[in-house]
Amino acid sequence: MKYISTRGQTEPMDFSDVLLLGLAPDGGLMLPEHYPAIDTDTLDKWRGLSYPELALAIMQRFATDISAADLKDIIDRTYTAEVFGNKEIVPVRKLDDNLYILGLSNGPTLAFKDVAMQFLGNAFEYVLKKKDARITIIGATSGDTGSAAEYALRGKENIEVFMLSPHGRMSEFQRAQMYSLTDDNIHNIAIDGMFDDCQDIVKALQQDAEFKAAYNLGTVNSINWGRILAQIVYYFKAYFAVTDSNDECVSFSVPSGNFGNICAGHIAREMGLPIGRLIVATNENDVLNDFFNKGGYQPRPTEQTYITSSPSMDISKASNFERFVYLLLDKDSTRVHELFEGVKSGQGFDLSDAMDTVNTRYGFAAGKSTHEDRLQTIRALYEQSGELVDPHTADGIKVAKELQQDGEVIICAETALPVKFSDTIVESIGPIDIARPAHTEGLEDLPQYVIVLANDAALVAEQIRKYVTANV
Repeated sequence: MKYISTRGQTEPMDFSDVLLLGLAPDGGLMLPEHYPAIDTDTLDKWRGLSYPELALAIMQRFATDISAADLKDIIDRTYTAEVFGNKEIVPVRKLDDNLYILGLSNGPTLAFKDVAMQFLGNAFEYVLKKKDARITIIGATSGDTGSAAEYALRGKENIEVFMLSPHGRMSEFQRAQMYSLTDDNIHNIAIDGMFDDCQDIVKALQQDAEFKAAYNLGTVNSINWGRILAQIVYYFKAYFAVTDSNDECVSFSVPSGNFGNICAGHIAREMGLPIGRLIVATNENDVLNDFFNKGGYQPRPTEQTYITSSPSMDISKASNFERFVYLLLDKDSTRVHELFEGVKSGQGFDLSDAMDTVNTRYGFAAGKSTHEDRLQTIRALYEQSGELVDPHTADGIKVAKELQQDGEVIICAETALPVKFSDTIVESIGPIDIARPAHTEGLEDLPQYVIVLANDAALVAEQIRKYVTANV
């Protein structure tokens, strides 16, 4: 399996090289030359597999330059009950007859991103050792990516991590998870701005070819193909958990900001998983909702991005969206390059003439949830069943219920555990003792280590030069 860029100007590469790459040299996103087709017989064989077995069966079709034995070792060390607290890794629980929650938040940082990031950490270490190389990870986080990445990469050999976050925009729990780490290879940088500003800095440094080569820049943001690959697995696992045969069809509702999680579901559907609809659930930052309902994609400037109670979705430039648009435009890399270079300079684009394809061929739908919506959803679920969900998951459930068709089975992708957003939980249902894992007790009381910088890529570059020796 070779990988190509959505912009069409990068030579095909192996999985191991793409894993370390981040953005492609031409500014695009890497993706496989094709998505492997999975037939019904294969689905039957996979239905009874454990999570590590299923991950191996899927990943070895994409990571063909890693031996099956080595890939199995990486996966077996990643997906354990010790790391995820449950041998099922991603257990599914029922809300009502046709609505389920896919439990993705059982990892070390209590967020869905652990599922992919724990794999990425072990895969990075393996590939770097094989290549006798080092890497400087630069990432941006709106809340959960940062802590998941840092917990996966802390103490890893030949890896330095510089994580950018919007100053004062994350929850107290999220800040404590990241900023309390004391590992020498972890560097937290709070940017005076929004998540999109952090993301723009990461892209600017990634696109500086000389700087990128000198400091071996890579990324763990959802633009990294390794993360998307790891997330594909749990769509298959969830489907098997709620169906008895491959004749059945299910839909997924996914809280969406950067389009990475639902992009993995899109790829699973393209591979042949019987997914009916992929429901994009946004918060007040509804750029993706606008696109999937009207066909216009218009990212907003920082000053027009809302600060909400589901902060991990406070994003107006969906990094992974380019992978879908590439397929939607029949792999016309020239046009993709033109459209997203426009986005880079603040322009939007209109693909309303392709909406029939978006909705029928690719099965997308979308809806929006507001602060009052998520408060009401959290309250109603708790009063009716004792089920407690975080604000992002509440967005996904609200939109799922709003758009659900007669007889449609919908699985809602969980984003995080409620304790990460306790202020919103308390606002919704009043004072309550919110359960938290033992390893997070007292987390908010620990000393925190972070440097605050202005919104300037050059200042971040200075920090990297301070801790990393450039290649000669």
